[in-house]
Amino acid sequence: MSDNVIKFKRPPKPKPPRQTPPWVKRLLVALAVAAFFVAAYVYFSLMGGA
Repeated sequence: MSDNVIKFKRPPKPKPPRQTPPWVKRLLVALAVAAFFVAAYVYFSLMGGA
């Protein structure tokens, strides 16, 4: 056969972007807040507070 033939193909469909579930976002926010308070507690307990 000849390679001189144009083959029409549909372009591949792009994958939709990944959606992060809402519970994961809430979990990350809660972990960030908890890490902040733990870091503040450790800082003030090591540095003597006032």
